[in-house]
Amino acid sequence: MSQNKNALLRYHTIDRCLRNTARRWTLQDLVDACSDALYEYEGKDDQVSVRTVQLDLQMMRSDRLGYEAPIEVYERKYYRYSDPDYSISRLPLSSHDIELLNGAIDILRRFDEFDRYHDMADVVSRLQDRVALTERRPIVDFERNRRLKGLEWLNVIYDFISSRTTIRVVYHSFNARHPSEYFIFPYLLKEYRNRWFVFGSRAGDMKLFNFALDRILEVNPCPDIPYRDDPDFDDHFFDDVIGVTKHSRLPKATVRFWADSSQASYILTKPVHDSQRCVDRCNDDGSMTFEVDVVLNPEFYAVMMSFGGGVKVLSPKSAVTRMRDMFRKGANIYG
Repeated sequence: MSQNKNALLRYHTIDRCLRNTARRWTLQDLVDACSDALYEYEGKDDQVSVRTVQLDLQMMRSDRLGYEAPIEVYERKYYRYSDPDYSISRLPLSSHDIELLNGAIDILRRFDEFDRYHDMADVVSRLQDRVALTERRPIVDFERNRRLKGLEWLNVIYDFISSRTTIRVVYHSFNARHPSEYFIFPYLLKEYRNRWFVFGSRAGDMKLFNFALDRILEVNPCPDIPYRDDPDFDDHFFDDVIGVTKHSRLPKATVRFWADSSQASYILTKPVHDSQRCVDRCNDDGSMTFEVDVVLNPEFYAVMMSFGGGVKVLSPKSAVTRMRDMFRKGANIYG
């Protein structure tokens, strides 16, 4: 649980205590109640400090969160609300809160490919009625392709990942004459350039695969095969990847490339990868030299090729050779 959620849990615990006027609450009572709530909801046997609860009371009294709670101390020892009808859960939403909710709903509506959104649509409608959210034209639109094949597997695989269920996948890659069968532990759905992929490890040897959803022919649950996690597939798995392709046969390298004035500013403001850094600015002609630390996969080369003659890969040698060969092949097609 994040620190923000911990704080929210404490605020609501203190609120619940102070609304219970059948009991008198000391500071230590509030500390104990917050510690018990943390254990109940998180299983953490950590004692909340007196100082933390004192700061929580101060925060609730202030207007920083919009609470302005009327918390008072009486008999120099006990805490209560001076207004017995007050509760932080009964506060009306401000116009700023309503505007933020409108923005959040706009974004949620862009994910209508997932059944989870349709399940939530009634909740959104009730929320709109409850707080008078305004209907408006969307002001955010994500790139998508409704004609893309394989979208029918999106919700199916999502549910299997959520329930940690082993699945059987019948897959027909572009390079294979016939479909193949895989039993995998699915971990993640990932989108790249309007194409969806599922990542998972093969049952038996735990080899990691990614499958494009538009090449999947069949998906079935296999609950008899116990689900397993891959410790190597974590939140940092894609840190050195452009796109979705990563395996042991693809080397990782520090790639240095030069960009002319027509591409340099574009690349500077829209980095090709999180690791990108500018290592040289040739101010006379507007060109720049960049470096990235990435896996040399097909998506990396596709990005470099997309800049045409405006970018030249300088190192490593293997990447330079590959780029030169691809440009020669393209030139020959047009020759």
